[in-house]
Amino acid sequence: MSAVLEIPAVRHLGTARLTAGLDRLQRLDLAAHTRVHGPLPHATRDALMALADGIDLRGRGGAGFPFARKARAALAGADRTGAPLVVVVNGTEGEPPSAKDRMLLARLPHLVLDGACLAAAAFGAEELVIGVAAGGPGEVSIPAALAERRDLPCPARTVCLPERFVSGQAGALIRGVNGLPAVPPPLKARAADGGTGGVRGRPTLLSNAETWAQLALAARLGPDAYAAAGTAGEPGTLLLTVNRPEAEQLVVEAPVGSRLGTVLAGCGAAPGTGVLVGGYHGAWLRPRDAVDAPLSRAGLAELGGTLGAGAIVPLPADTCPLGEVARVAAWLAAESAGQCGPCKRGLPDAAEALGALAAGAADPAAAEAARYALAAAQGRGACAHPDGTARFVLSALDVFADDVAAHFSGPGCGRPVRGVLPLPREEGMRLEVDWSRCAGHGLCAVLAPELIRLGPHGYPELNSMPVAGWQEHGARRAVSQCPALALRLRRRD
Repeated sequence: MSAVLEIPAVRHLGTARLTAGLDRLQRLDLAAHTRVHGPLPHATRDALMALADGIDLRGRGGAGFPFARKARAALAGADRTGAPLVVVVNGTEGEPPSAKDRMLLARLPHLVLDGACLAAAAFGAEELVIGVAAGGPGEVSIPAALAERRDLPCPARTVCLPERFVSGQAGALIRGVNGLPAVPPPLKARAADGGTGGVRGRPTLLSNAETWAQLALAARLGPDAYAAAGTAGEPGTLLLTVNRPEAEQLVVEAPVGSRLGTVLAGCGAAPGTGVLVGGYHGAWLRPRDAVDAPLSRAGLAELGGTLGAGAIVPLPADTCPLGEVARVAAWLAAESAGQCGPCKRGLPDAAEALGALAAGAADPAAAEAARYALAAAQGRGACAHPDGTARFVLSALDVFADDVAAHFSGPGCGRPVRGVLPLPREEGMRLEVDWSRCAGHGLCAVLAPELIRLGPHGYPELNSMPVAGWQEHGARRAVSQCPALALRLRRRD
């Protein structure tokens, strides 16, 4: 499995809990897992709910929703419909700056499976489904771990989904498990209720990989020992992914409430010109706020931040902040499902305005247009993607206000865009115009309005972003029906 285990190194601050044993072993098979963590205790339905309530276990995938409330809703759905529930592990993690779930699936698969099996047995589940990213370490590690176990409480299977940002959204994952495109559903439906929102129509209990691992750890420790780390309101430890310039990602286990500055220093990193906390649906913190920022939901909320999935990216002083943010904003716009107004119009418009601003080709009105587009997108999408993207961009415009002013007054801040914020290798296609043929008919802007708009003289102005999957049909129509054969769709190398 060595080729699959190309994953970040692991460190811990304080006592290693989830990550115990990883200082000696690359991956804990079932025998090593049992030696390090001990046998998994049995738990009744009531006992497991009391444990989750006692430690206030929250989802570790970004939303922070209480696990016990989610479980009660799924159990109520099962009681109401008479159908046993399905337990789902969300290990898709399609966010480039986050690697904690990939680490868990690759190196600690049995800790994740323990938590899911504990709930499946206590709640009488009829199936356990583990969703992983296609091509990721979980695709091999999880089936191997399942093959080692002889005491599964119900049938279990692994489902591989495309590694996209929106594929990790709960509704998108369930759609993918059901054989549909892995994008958020256009109409919201609760997984706990079953029907269109559940796996095979069953009431479904879905949580992130780290959440299940934390449940397994708490079941062994008990609520009091579990609460020996962390804060009174948020007990336990958490997994963070620290992205360091010109160095590998590190997954760090730290007590909840640890100071961000301490975590960065322990990883050989500094706050730089700003620190992104919570990943690409998170928020930026100023260096002076980041040093003492407590890594907890409550502590970051007081600073206008969010813990999200625990991804941390400090931005060094030798890269252009606006250029970095514009790159990610364009990627987020292309990663959307394109099913609602904010994703079809708001995010691309904001990304275009940011790109122009980063290039020094915009005026203050363009920045205000980006702010307006993002503010209008919040709370109106089919999922939380527009809200998270807006938080990421709007907090950047505030934290890097001096850089915004520098780009207004000239060609920019003078710094290159080093690509510090991690993104996948660019793929996909772009539209191009053969200006020797274009006669300004304008049909292309009618057929692909999300990609092409007409300028003041009636000629097309192309969107600078790659063609998203949901835009490809319109792009191909525009190319095939251009009267002058002036459009081309070129694949990026």
